[in-house]
Amino acid sequence: MPGIPHSGPQLAVSAGIFRDGKILLVRRARDPARGVYTFPGGRVEFGESLTEALAREVREETGLTIEIAGLIGYREALPARTGGHGHFVILPFAARWIANEVALNDELDDAKWLSPGALGGLPITHGLEDTIRSACAMLGI
Repeated sequence: MPGIPHSGPQLAVSAGIFRDGKILLVRRARDPARGVYTFPGGRVEFGESLTEALAREVREETGLTIEIAGLIGYREALPARTGGHGHFVILPFAARWIANEVALNDELDDAKWLSPGALGGLPITHGLEDTIRSACAMLGI
């Protein structure tokens, strides 16, 4: 809640979504990670399973329907890396695109389907390349 200090880490999920051999990266329009490319995702709400949260967050942020393949590790975004905007434990999943075209909500301001090994000089979240490699391995890409 705004104005109330956080008592501990917040749980979030993200999706490495593949379509035709390319992975979707989105650029955050807000803090934390404003201007940085990453996977779509967000906070897990109370009473929600991880996969329910992931499907909901992806649908809300991008309009996409996905098939979730499995968990590919974890990441942490500590207050020092989020500019004091929180401590997040992020559980990334590998997923496949099923339906719809990308339609971004106001949390994001760009989306790119890229070859997993060709991210160019994009500003990306810490550890994203390792997470992409794990997703590729899970999906046999």
